[in-house]
Amino acid sequence: MESAFCIAAEIGTPSSEMQSSCLHLEQICLNALRDEAMAWPKPGLVTPVDSGSHRDMNIGTLLTSIDALRGSFVQLAEAGARGVPFTELQGVGVAAERNMLLATGGINTHRGAVFNLGLLVAAASRRQHDVALCSLSGGEVVSRLWGEEIAGSRAQAPVSHGNFMYKKFAAGGARTEAASGFPTVYNIGLPVLRRHLAAGHDRESALIATLLSLMEHLYDTNLLWRGGEPGLEFVRQSAAKFNLDGGVAMPGWRERLLALHRECVARNLSPGGSADLMAASWVVHQLDLNPDCPLEPNPLQLPLVRGRAQSAPPLTRGGWEGFKPDEKSSTKCTVR
Repeated sequence: MESAFCIAAEIGTPSSEMQSSCLHLEQICLNALRDEAMAWPKPGLVTPVDSGSHRDMNIGTLLTSIDALRGSFVQLAEAGARGVPFTELQGVGVAAERNMLLATGGINTHRGAVFNLGLLVAAASRRQHDVALCSLSGGEVVSRLWGEEIAGSRAQAPVSHGNFMYKKFAAGGARTEAASGFPTVYNIGLPVLRRHLAAGHDRESALIATLLSLMEHLYDTNLLWRGGEPGLEFVRQSAAKFNLDGGVAMPGWRERLLALHRECVARNLSPGGSADLMAASWVVHQLDLNPDCPLEPNPLQLPLVRGRAQSAPPLTRGGWEGFKPDEKSSTKCTVR
């Protein structure tokens, strides 16, 4: 698949064209994070109406975090365009996470999203400047260029909720998702998003439909951490029932999700992994959008059973801090 943004050129000192492109790519990411934050209702998650199952943050915290990330996605895109080693790219990602934590007083609002979107925007920018990559999706670029390093990072990762869930439940997590080329995004999130947009749904309802599809399929360890296997299965089965009954196309769907939201809050459940991949699906929709070249199936797609995708692999919410950058890396990125 040829990207609408594929403009092959030599990789070198950032030109005005490259800088303009990187700014555009960053705006796509920031808009996706804002759209995810503002969408309502989202079971268990923060919205402009309430904080869901999150006692340590609200919509203001999310918007502050997003503002703190401005400039970080530009740096990630520029690093990708220059073809820097993965360790240098990772250094930019770590600095982005630290900017976020400084702005939120240490609250982890977007660590998983920064990891996912950072890789995708770096891949999109690299693809623009490497004709050999122009026929690949963003996920395929991530897998081809950095998949081995991402997949090998688990043993080096610091102690986290995600790593605890990985050891207990063999949950592959965000690193496995990224290293594999984001198959859950390309084969569950993106098709649902595009189908709803094509059917005339507005952006918010299409994104919520995407979220509920991801909630149905993901083995989300954020839910495992909060509610164990019973909590995870409750959310997955509830989302599956909502989707089977018509999803956002059925009358009264918002009231139905509000009832599920109240149940999730009562059980302290929040499908954070699904929210991260919802934002990634919206970003991929724009980065890989070309009306003259339909999206081709990802060769890493999930197997189909009776016309629907099997459940996605277990997901933990990873971050750039899970890697050990080369101490000799020449990255210039600093914490704001």
